[in-house]
Amino acid sequence: MSLSKVITKSATVQKYAETIESLSARVRRWISEQDEAPDAAVIRERVEDEFFSSMVPEDMDVKEISLIIGSICERVTYKYGLLNSLLEDPSINEIMVNGPGAIFVEQNRELVRVDDAFISDIELEEVIRMFASDVHREVNEANPIVDARLPSGFRVNGVLKTVALNGPILTIRKFREKEITMDELVETGSLSRRCADDLSALVHSGYNIFISGGMSSGKTTCLNALTADIGSDERVIIIEDSAELMITHLDNKVQMECRAANSIGKGEVTMERLIRTSLRMRPDRIIVGEVRGKEVVDMIQAMNTGHDGSMSTGHGNSIKGMLNRLETMYLMDAQASVNSVRNQIANAIDIFVHLKRDASGRRGVEEVAELMSYDGENYSINYLYKADSSRVLQPTGNGLKDRERLIRAGYADVLRGCDLNDRSS
Repeated sequence: MSLSKVITKSATVQKYAETIESLSARVRRWISEQDEAPDAAVIRERVEDEFFSSMVPEDMDVKEISLIIGSICERVTYKYGLLNSLLEDPSINEIMVNGPGAIFVEQNRELVRVDDAFISDIELEEVIRMFASDVHREVNEANPIVDARLPSGFRVNGVLKTVALNGPILTIRKFREKEITMDELVETGSLSRRCADDLSALVHSGYNIFISGGMSSGKTTCLNALTADIGSDERVIIIEDSAELMITHLDNKVQMECRAANSIGKGEVTMERLIRTSLRMRPDRIIVGEVRGKEVVDMIQAMNTGHDGSMSTGHGNSIKGMLNRLETMYLMDAQASVNSVRNQIANAIDIFVHLKRDASGRRGVEEVAELMSYDGENYSINYLYKADSSRVLQPTGNGLKDRERLIRAGYADVLRGCDLNDRSS
């Protein structure tokens, strides 16, 4: 008994790439000749007419015919072709294209391979160029990488095949259209109710908070949720590499975004420069989306000069690992001793929140700790919450040592330690 042939869209597109390319070009030419843009139904009729009037291989399967017609329709109807349905699907957070024949998405916290393909490197690079042109960027052999935020809020990174060995690479990160709340993080199991309430109190009281974690661990999401507890009467300066934060409850806010240099190397605006500029804007708090380099010097200085309640994020594998990275980034642009740098970091940051994304895609808070001081040899870290072996966040029983701001803000009973450990979690 012979097994029936398994027909997939990806294999069909790659097998009949020349046919799809040729017919797509003919239909596009027809569309350009029309007085008015035809709707999707009319375009499909035209695609079918073109297909069946062409030389159709006799051994072509009925399913293959349907897949080819559908693929051509996607390419000629929508600006971004086969990516259109992925871009519009609200359950998809990230789209990853690793060359023409390998498309992956993160959907409902799972990494899934998409049964579809681009017909060639050329087609994929054309899509990358379209994304770049949407934000007035240029991508070519001399400038083969584009990193930009679209008007929709999506963050796009494209790399041409001149530097990507397995073909052009396209990564699109999609962001929510509305703010995420601490309640939602509790509902999804990212942190406990008790921890959420304690973090809210710390934000409201004006503690400087740093959120660390690995790639795609939920740092920006957590930061966005924490900002909801900033007082509506405060002036907040928000600085990001690519604007991702949605903070709608603040009227007195300024949002600034870094800018890359143009094709002749002019016009770059760095995060370092934006942080320095923000200090002249009379901020109550400064929110820095993510620190990656020498801008950490200005961020630490800002936290050390009276801007209580400032927040930022960074890549680190643990709280201690993040501290080491901060030191390294600081020393990239500062002529100072390691001990001096560590003292400044300890004086600037009050609270660390560390997140982790596990193999199943679940994101959650792993540790919450108070950075108390640096004694000349080691940081003094007071862990307030830690995840157990089942990744359930548990209070350690330690109370917050620096309580002055909590008491002043009316949270005298928050994070007192063992004597209040019977509160529900």
